[in-house]
Amino acid sequence: MKIVGVIPARYGSTRFPGKPLVDLLGRPLIQWTIEGSKKSKLLSDLIVATDDERIKKAAEAVGVKVAMTASDLPTGSDRIHAAIKDLDCDIVVNIQGDEPLVTGELIDRLAQVFIEDPNLDMATLAHPISEEELQSPNAVKVVLNHKDEALYFSRYAIPYSRMKAQEMGSYEGCLKHIGMYAYTKKFLKKFCEAPPSFIEKAESLEQLRALYLGAKIKVVRVKEASLGVDTPEDLAKLEKLLSQGK
Repeated sequence: MKIVGVIPARYGSTRFPGKPLVDLLGRPLIQWTIEGSKKSKLLSDLIVATDDERIKKAAEAVGVKVAMTASDLPTGSDRIHAAIKDLDCDIVVNIQGDEPLVTGELIDRLAQVFIEDPNLDMATLAHPISEEELQSPNAVKVVLNHKDEALYFSRYAIPYSRMKAQEMGSYEGCLKHIGMYAYTKKFLKKFCEAPPSFIEKAESLEQLRALYLGAKIKVVRVKEASLGVDTPEDLAKLEKLLSQGK
């Protein structure tokens, strides 16, 4: 089974233009992600999918392959599909370019589920949820079945619509979703060729298209999320934590 990791990285981020190249303790942000990803034991290849020559140069400087993709692709999944559609591979891991603390171990935990169950379409990550995250529309919740497969994702505090988590004495009804994915090459093609579904547009959650298409999504439980960088404020916070050795 050939497993490929792809880091989608575009220059024109709405909230943080030029984010992949911003400096984090002397290295571009994208370099941190690449170096963490290179420690994976299961990836047979690692590719940066970008639309920008500056990002291409930064990636090649640390010895990683680059696939140039169109600037108008709507999502990271589309950028990944464009990068691997002519590549010989079985599984594709979507490694977020703004996750500088990603580890090879985390990537391998996601990839391993396809080795254990070749019938899966897709896999993702989640961790135990806090009360603050449960109430936040920015924190995506996932409800699982007994096989740790996703039943539904939402920005709402599912499944606590009638009985609150505190009343039930447990937050085990859902997990906090982490937006890192792996897919079979076959399913990624099906996903990218399908139009956005109604539930996807209603919740503004791309992964709901996969459920609408009937995908089986394995959810890998981890202890906590790594710190991503969405805004300049996130970068400053991360830089402070790293400087303090945390």
